[in-house]
Amino acid sequence: MNKILYLPTRYFPSISGAEFYLQRMAEILSSKYNYEIDIFTSNAIDFKALRDNNGKKIDKRNKFYHSVNNLKINRFTVNYGVPNNVILNKMKKIEAFKSLNLSDDCVKKFIKNGPYSEEFIDFFLMTKDLNYDLIHTTFYPYFNLILSLIIGNILNKPKICTPFFHFSNPRYSDLDLIEVLKKFDIIIACTYVEKKFLIENLKIPRENIKVISMGVDYYRFERIHKSKYKNYYFKNIYFDKKEKHYKLILFCGNKNYEKGAISILKSIPHILKKIKKVNFIFIGPSTTAYNHELKKIQKTTNIKIINLTPDNLTGYYDKKKLTAFKEADLYLMPSRSDAFGISFLEAWAAGKPVIGARIGATPEVIRENIDGFLVEFDNPEDIAQKVVKLLKNKRLRKRLGSAGQLKVSQNYTWDIIAKKTHEVYQTLMNI
Repeated sequence: MNKILYLPTRYFPSISGAEFYLQRMAEILSSKYNYEIDIFTSNAIDFKALRDNNGKKIDKRNKFYHSVNNLKINRFTVNYGVPNNVILNKMKKIEAFKSLNLSDDCVKKFIKNGPYSEEFIDFFLMTKDLNYDLIHTTFYPYFNLILSLIIGNILNKPKICTPFFHFSNPRYSDLDLIEVLKKFDIIIACTYVEKKFLIENLKIPRENIKVISMGVDYYRFERIHKSKYKNYYFKNIYFDKKEKHYKLILFCGNKNYEKGAISILKSIPHILKKIKKVNFIFIGPSTTAYNHELKKIQKTTNIKIINLTPDNLTGYYDKKKLTAFKEADLYLMPSRSDAFGISFLEAWAAGKPVIGARIGATPEVIRENIDGFLVEFDNPEDIAQKVVKLLKNKRLRKRLGSAGQLKVSQNYTWDIIAKKTHEVYQTLMNI
């Protein structure tokens, strides 16, 4: 039995794609391929908690603190307010760190991003019987990547990183930060365009990069209304009898500028000029900028916007989320900060057309005019034009959604992704 160490930045109940990715890999690889997987992570839930004590953290009394879906989770407390130089000096006393030959500027920037935990570092330095065949971490550019490299050096075992590299965001291309990515034995890129960027712009060797996309639990979305949930489950909860017949647009992700949520809000007045009977669902953590723009829209229009956060949901398979995907007319996420975009796969699994931004990796994920549309990032007028075009053409929505559904069922289930990951693991461990 191969023993694998997973070191994600955060973990469930954080619900972004990076956490879900490792959760599903751990579940499938342990059940189908007989791996033993240990998961070590921070107690942070939101990004703020990675470096700020005022962020959201999981309490030890939370039922998910020690276990998620029968997987044991080891969480360490993040330390706040420790000066960068103090942390750097402590790291320099570790032989396995010194051999990485990272610059001080690189390490300080990773320390600033967090999460830093003395408890975590001491545990791995003081535990004498560590026994792992491979270390796999995500995501970039956070301090757990450096910890993964240290542990890999201590054990002399292969190190893998799935960075979810948002190359359309300029801050990800900081040359100081890139030093860390070059130290991993394998980088798993989600798309070929990400691989090309890593090779051409960051000078990471081609042979060190494998392309494995994201996945989806296809049948959970495809069958949601064929089992115990009646048609219009979501609409029955949130809309009156008249509103059930309105068109419904869904967004799912962090409600910020990067993900395109604010651009969607700005597109609403343009949409309403062409289509009056339309409602919106926004699912995901809110931000100050989003809430500010939402108030402006609500003051100037009578449109109904259902605004859900993780606190309103019970997890990745919450029935409100599943039925929202199934009952929406289209899925809209014009983001520039996605290495792939799991939610596109979820929408396709539910048979829905998608709209994404023509930037970054998204044009590789969405086949324009085949299973979705592309828009210019942060262009409310362009967003509105594509939304209106889809909402006015039921046959077009059906054609694009069906094409996406077929693509997902044949290429993007988590079982397929786990098999590819297993093959990479075996190749590395048998060298």
